[in-house]
Amino acid sequence: MLGWHAVCTFIVKPKKQRTLTEAIINLETVNPIEFFGVNNSKFEILKRKFPLLKLLSRGSQIKISGQPDEVTAAQAKIGQVIQYLERNGHLSENYFAKILGDEEQDDVAAEESKDNDILVFGPNGRVVRAKTQNQKLMAQATEKNDIIFAIGPAGTGKTYTAVALAVRALKNKAVRKIILTRPAVEAGESLGFLPGDLKEKIDPYLRPLYDALDDMIPSDKLNYYMANRIIEIAPLAYMRGRTLDNAFIILDEAQNATDLQLKMFLTRIGASAKAIITGDLTQIDLPKNQKSGLIKASRILQNIDGIAQIKLDEADVVRHRLVKSIIRAYDSDKAREEELEAKREAQKD
Repeated sequence: MLGWHAVCTFIVKPKKQRTLTEAIINLETVNPIEFFGVNNSKFEILKRKFPLLKLLSRGSQIKISGQPDEVTAAQAKIGQVIQYLERNGHLSENYFAKILGDEEQDDVAAEESKDNDILVFGPNGRVVRAKTQNQKLMAQATEKNDIIFAIGPAGTGKTYTAVALAVRALKNKAVRKIILTRPAVEAGESLGFLPGDLKEKIDPYLRPLYDALDDMIPSDKLNYYMANRIIEIAPLAYMRGRTLDNAFIILDEAQNATDLQLKMFLTRIGASAKAIITGDLTQIDLPKNQKSGLIKASRILQNIDGIAQIKLDEADVVRHRLVKSIIRAYDSDKAREEELEAKREAQKD
């Protein structure tokens, strides 16, 4: 991703005394509206900070004119703003003013650390954050690893956090597309009896992915992304034979992928791709004669450099407060059944 310094053009105008300098800064790597603010509110803060300079906004460019040392100082501050926006996508007016001001670096760093939990900004000012410790670990793991396994019970935000990380990567131009996929396993329903064509039959299984995207991308832009295959949602079977490169790929509900399916998926990943595999090992819907590929994959791949595993638990549940109690009750019941089964097996011996 281009930094601000890569898109700045420094121009010294030939004048008789050559005392004035001009600089043009391009805002190609950030949203100009986020930089300038509503009704140019942030741009007015910038003008007040440098009253001796002439500052003009032209589309996605800023033209600065004035004494060389003032121009250089303004470029440095604007560069800090651009770098922050490249990382986070949003910047409040208060923090914009702080970056431009003379606050202590510790104060600025503390303010920035508060925003480090922000994953992406959605429509109407919606803020999507990593709310729990393990969700934060998921976000941190994507910085150092290309494949992440996020395993945990329902309600822990696995899918939602994964989609937010993918959207952030797309907005930051770290990837060219997002691919979201799930196994189309019949969890008690029969696809054959559902109405409509294949897409209409599959869509209910992919609904959680659509719901997450709706929270993070304006509907008109989401429709554009979908129509142009910048965001692609498809059943796992559609990944066979493809090379998934320059993409952020999410395999959701991976507990319902067989060993061969999961191996097929993992070997599709291209050199410039990232992938998050999410699953809940307590909700396997495969037939009894088939084993979940997620169990094996999480075991045999855990010590490979570049692959991280994040285990989420009831502490990460962000749904209704009763969901934690429900998960705890089912876990206790499962442990009791396993203990009884072990006793029965011991009696047989």
